[in-house]
Amino acid sequence: MNKTLWGTDGNGNDIYTYEIAGKGGMKVKVMDFGATVLEIHVPDKNGNDVDVALGYEKLEDYFTNDPYFGCCVVPSANRIGGAKFTLNGKEYSLDVNDGENNLHSGFDSICHKMWQVTDEKDDSITFAYDKKDMELKFPGNVHMEVTYSVSDDNELRIDYMANSDEDTVFNPTNHSYFNLGGHDSGNAMDQLVWINSKKFTETDPHSIPNGKLVEVAGTPMDFTTEKTLAQDIEADFNQLNWAGGYDHNYALEGQEGEVRLAAYMRDVNTGIKMEVLTDLPGMQLYAGNYIPDGELVGKSGKAYVRRGGVAFESQYFPNAINIPEFSQPVLKVGVEKKTTTIYRFSAN
Repeated sequence: MNKTLWGTDGNGNDIYTYEIAGKGGMKVKVMDFGATVLEIHVPDKNGNDVDVALGYEKLEDYFTNDPYFGCCVVPSANRIGGAKFTLNGKEYSLDVNDGENNLHSGFDSICHKMWQVTDEKDDSITFAYDKKDMELKFPGNVHMEVTYSVSDDNELRIDYMANSDEDTVFNPTNHSYFNLGGHDSGNAMDQLVWINSKKFTETDPHSIPNGKLVEVAGTPMDFTTEKTLAQDIEADFNQLNWAGGYDHNYALEGQEGEVRLAAYMRDVNTGIKMEVLTDLPGMQLYAGNYIPDGELVGKSGKAYVRRGGVAFESQYFPNAINIPEFSQPVLKVGVEKKTTTIYRFSAN
């Protein structure tokens, strides 16, 4: 474990980075501010070290971090329509921070808060955060933990756990942006993607699912056969036009609750392949449509370009709390909830 003081937050708290590693050449750097992933280093087909995660060079940029680079998004990832939901007969109004909707839980996000380190080893680290009742306008005093582990087989495993003294919403995700050519290699749209899904959640023009699951077959949303992201991202298709490209949730094949293969992305130049595994019902494919072109200075002083990284966000379906037919992201009082997502890397 390599622990390094990076700076302080606005409240005078020391912010540390932690580097965990396995024996396969993989190294991951995270920090206790936001339990944020900063770097993911994996070997390419020639054994060269490649950092495949977008992120900032300067700590201060994480205090804003509008794209959510590397964020641990809790308690609720993605969008909630109308910025409100009803639970146990009571309506809760949330922050309106995405048009008329709530995105990634709202303003003053927990990924902008200090987390406590509760366990650290050379290959893993656990962060904990205690959300107060009605913090971010979600009910319940909720104890949350996230554990990052690196295996000798070059897997980054993310385990989430939560319990609450009141029924509430819990839909965590990791918001790392991946570019398997390297974080500084520019546009990622020539990388190949496959998704284990035959249906996606259709949205309205504001990216809010309407409750319909639509077959991907015959549409630009189909990744059941691998293809480059560039192939169809500019297709004249309402779902893509409204979102500026891919920013959609896929209903994953296989049994919810069982960790199974959700997707993969691979880069032909570096030979790096990343498989995504999860026990959650859905995965948001977000192609970095809203990364402002050339405006954000990343690691090594690299100015990131629009669509320079791709997020694979495992989750319950967006707006599920308002759509009873969808699997519900409800954390029941007194019942511990756990979920796992794995990013598995290889190169050839």
